[in-house]
Amino acid sequence: TKKLIYASETLAGFGFGASSIALFARVAGGIYTKAADVGADLVGKVEMDIPEDDPRNPAVIADNVGDNVGDVAGMGADLFESFVGSIIAAVALANGDITLIMLPFWVAGAGIVAAMIGYFVVGTKEGASQKDLLNALLKGTMVASIFVVGFSALIIAFLFDGRESEGWKIFGCIIIGLVAGVLIGQVTEYFTSYHYWPTKSITEAGITGPATVIIQGLGVGMISTVFPVLIIVATILGCDALSESYGIAMAAVGMLSTLGVTLATDAYGPVADNAGGIAEMAELEERVRDTTDALDALGNTTAATGKGFAIGSAVLTALSLLAAFKEKAGIKDVDIGDPVVLSGALIGAMLPFLFAALTMLSVQKAAGAIIIEVRRQFAEIPGLREGTAEADSDKCVAISTQSSVEEMILPGLYAVLSPITVGFLIGPICLVGMLAGAIASGMMLAIMMANAGGAWDNSKKYIEIEGAAGGKGTETHKACVVGDTVGDPFKDTSGPALNILIKLMSIISLTVAPLMYGFDTWETAKWGLIPLAVMILGTVCVWYFFWRETQDITADVGVGGKSTGAGTPAEPPEEATGLSKII
Repeated sequence: TKKLIYASETLAGFGFGASSIALFARVAGGIYTKAADVGADLVGKVEMDIPEDDPRNPAVIADNVGDNVGDVAGMGADLFESFVGSIIAAVALANGDITLIMLPFWVAGAGIVAAMIGYFVVGTKEGASQKDLLNALLKGTMVASIFVVGFSALIIAFLFDGRESEGWKIFGCIIIGLVAGVLIGQVTEYFTSYHYWPTKSITEAGITGPATVIIQGLGVGMISTVFPVLIIVATILGCDALSESYGIAMAAVGMLSTLGVTLATDAYGPVADNAGGIAEMAELEERVRDTTDALDALGNTTAATGKGFAIGSAVLTALSLLAAFKEKAGIKDVDIGDPVVLSGALIGAMLPFLFAALTMLSVQKAAGAIIIEVRRQFAEIPGLREGTAEADSDKCVAISTQSSVEEMILPGLYAVLSPITVGFLIGPICLVGMLAGAIASGMMLAIMMANAGGAWDNSKKYIEIEGAAGGKGTETHKACVVGDTVGDPFKDTSGPALNILIKLMSIISLTVAPLMYGFDTWETAKWGLIPLAVMILGTVCVWYFFWRETQDITADVGVGGKSTGAGTPAEPPEEATGLSKII
């Protein structure tokens, strides 16, 4: 038993590795894709009035590459981290019981087989509507879930011989997790698909301009937090009643067991988006682009559904890791009225806002550098506007790549060192409060940002595909394009990055928990000063190297032969071209 407990403690290191790479893929990938997307849209569609994914736009290649970097690799790393974290939490909470340790691995393995079966039932006919396409993907998820239920029942019957009562209670937790995952997906679909009222209401708000589009989208995003929270709360309470903290961990394992088909459904969106981009750049006939646009609109909904699923699973995983941390750090009872715990909760509730702010600001900075470069190329490359010259796409790819790596340093530093600083400087009790505050605050903000961004995007697609509110080119369409541009970093950068934040802080806490065992508040304060000093030094270095100089977007060459600044068009500064440092 001691060997098994020791082995479960070392597994936390594996989870830390998965979380670190997920931070890189999700945060850096999100900054990369949205910097290119926002830059390409603002200059191309708004200023130059050229179609989306037009090969004349120098940022189009970077935009399409970004879809794979942020939406495929990033989401894959995010859900892999949740998958690993839920299994590690279940193993840590098993307390050396070999049956309880084996169960999450068996269920996860059965889920792989179930996802493969679900893949074979996905299909539809030619000329299918959006609803038919959505049902085809949903069919795969439902079939995989049904097979997971069957496989889990067989595994429970096999492993829990003589402990049937305990086994079937845990089986109930697995079922609750699966159902919760499906329900969260359906709620997200309702708030982000243009077949339903919330997204249509944003399009209607566009009649009076972009300001009302933003207001309506924020309102839709905020109200969309209600039902996922109720579903997660019901899941937590039900699993706690059946099998306490281990039951919550197994609910997360159950929810993530169909990861194969869920991740494929999510990756479908960027694949369809890239197909549309290739069709536009290759100048294929209009019907090809119409088909890819229809698939892309569905992809926005499936991507939003995937993000809702990722947020729900992240919360359950983080809660399970928090319970495991309490156990490993020797913490019995936590009083929320304790000033130390409450202080930790306030720090934790603030961190998701800080994290989201840093990623949003990073997208704005990087997009500004892309805009300057795209404008410069249109002004300086003869024949680019007319389509007789070729754009220098490599420059925009270089800008996105460099800025994404530079801009993830500060969020990564805070995510990794915050729990270590609070845990050692103040104490493990304060760290419990911080993790709880971050989970609660992070879930609300992540759902709001992901759903608002998805709804803004599909409100624009509703006009472009269904011809609503007068169709393309109208003032309403332009207002919804503004909403979509705001929503891009919401749904693809800041919102999804919060999943990583709450899981990474939880797994780091679990990793260092043995070092905090038995210590009271302030007893290890001198050791907590070290990570605090590193955070302060890192912040100063990032400010000095990357934030100190500001770029003037109005000082570059104007589009259409007009200067946006005073006097003659200015040569863009070297750092704005991505040749040295950005900003």
